[in-house]
Amino acid sequence: MSEAAAVVLPASIRVFERGWLSSNNVLLVDQERAALVDTGYATHAIQTVALVRHALAGRALDLLINTHLHSDHCGGNAQLQAHWPCGTLIPAASERAVREWDEARLTFAATGQTCERFGFTGTLAPGARLTLGGFDWDVIGAPGHDPDSLMLYAPEPRVLISADALWEHGFGVIFPELDGESGFAEQQAVLDAIAKLDVATVIPGHGAPFANVGAALERAYSRLAWLRADPARNAKNALKVLIVFKLLEVRALRFATLEAMLADAAAMRAAAQQLAPETAWPALLRELAGELAKSGALVLHEDGIEAPAHAA
Repeated sequence: MSEAAAVVLPASIRVFERGWLSSNNVLLVDQERAALVDTGYATHAIQTVALVRHALAGRALDLLINTHLHSDHCGGNAQLQAHWPCGTLIPAASERAVREWDEARLTFAATGQTCERFGFTGTLAPGARLTLGGFDWDVIGAPGHDPDSLMLYAPEPRVLISADALWEHGFGVIFPELDGESGFAEQQAVLDAIAKLDVATVIPGHGAPFANVGAALERAYSRLAWLRADPARNAKNALKVLIVFKLLEVRALRFATLEAMLADAAAMRAAAQQLAPETAWPALLRELAGELAKSGALVLHEDGIEAPAHAA
């Protein structure tokens, strides 16, 4: 974890860059309240509380905001709520799933991930406006990676909190496409919406904040076109991402465990179904593991995989 310093942000906005198991956390503080946008993964929740407590230096956290409810963005909610009696705003489209704690709808079970149950005090929908860190922020819908996802845009400092809709080198997996639903067209529309904004700095869900927004958009458009040309590419990327994510959490996995995950986790199963018949899944997993090992994302063993020593 590092506090991002690649670009200059207003003093009221602090970004805790967390890597790839946990999303970045954005702390916005003004005279009225202290708010945190996105809270990381469950296994990092104690660290998230410590980071926020240190940054606030005795002040209370007043508000949590989730851009979307993938486990790496809301996994610290419960611990933060236990430490501070803070309000919590979630995307309006996710309200029923959280109220009923529908883990299938929330994708935790579907991705083989975990999230401690949390509550909420309100919702956010596209078109809303919030004052955070002394600036007014517009809430913008960002379906594509996740149908319910939101972004936050502050026109005055020209800052966009993009979550997983735009990274410096791409964007998050287009999960709806794994289930046969539309996601590529929505991601295209989100990129088009970002292109129309006057943005000087993007705070992404993963990776350091960046300033060359035009170049990032060009890369994102190019990647999206590449994925749309062959949807199996999105499925392959999704399966690789979910394998590496789980590996970062548990550090080592046997191939037998990975095969069981394909049977239990709906998103992983859907991705695998686009790539190979079920009888070929063991070979598929070994093929993907080999490709990930070549890129340095994991260490390959005869009977399983292991996170590299440098992985967070």
